[in-house]
Amino acid sequence: MYSKSATILNEAGLHARPASVLVQAANKFKSEISIKVNDKTMNAKSIMAILAGSISCGSQVDIVGDGEDEGEAVDSIISLIENKFGE
Repeated sequence: MYSKSATILNEAGLHARPASVLVQAANKFKSEISIKVNDKTMNAKSIMAILAGSISCGSQVDIVGDGEDEGEAVDSIISLIENKFGE
């Protein structure tokens, strides 16, 4: 298991477009990837789970990977978050 933390910087939080980018990135990896916010844990490969999480700007998230490519997966998603999903 490998995890890192980041802060959501997008003004609108994880709305549809960045959530879609995150899910596409997560689905490129074999590992299970989760997003933890406060007491909620969401599957990073599910657009519905992420949108239902209502993750707002300024939220501290933990990206957790578990599997053969967990480090690469988590680092890739952290990079997306830190770069505001290209917005």
